[in-house]
Amino acid sequence: MIHSALPTPRDQRYFEDYPVSEVFEFGPIRVEEEEVLTFATRYDPQPMHIDPEFAAQGPFGGLIASGWHTLSLMMRLMVDHYSSTNAGLASPGVDEVRWTRPVRPGDSLTLRATVLEAIPSRSKPDRGVIRSLMEAVNQDGDVVASFKGMNLILRRTPPPGPNG
Repeated sequence: MIHSALPTPRDQRYFEDYPVSEVFEFGPIRVEEEEVLTFATRYDPQPMHIDPEFAAQGPFGGLIASGWHTLSLMMRLMVDHYSSTNAGLASPGVDEVRWTRPVRPGDSLTLRATVLEAIPSRSKPDRGVIRSLMEAVNQDGDVVASFKGMNLILRRTPPPGPNG
């Protein structure tokens, strides 16, 4: 089953509030041509991202968003809906970044977040790592990008220490 929200509000969300194997969807967010051009001009100035005429003649048959722009849109949805605002500490990184289909101006993307693991820290019992599969899904239901993210999150109630 896919849920549209986690069971706990973002400002009250802790490690325990990310149920393993649950799937959540957030969005949509629309891909605007002006943003595609602005982002790519500044950060990824390849012709298929910044030159509509060139892109129309290329292998994608039109302008496409930079993969980094797509990940930024995913990040926006993640921060707005999935991440904890009170217990999130940091992210040690992401794994397995994939761009599987072109993203075009006018597309509407939804973020699908699947909680893969919730691993309590052995060295710091007040926190744990949540591993999640993040997928951007377009309006046609196609996964266009994905990555596996890790987030360090405080626990609501750390287990008692060795002395009780």
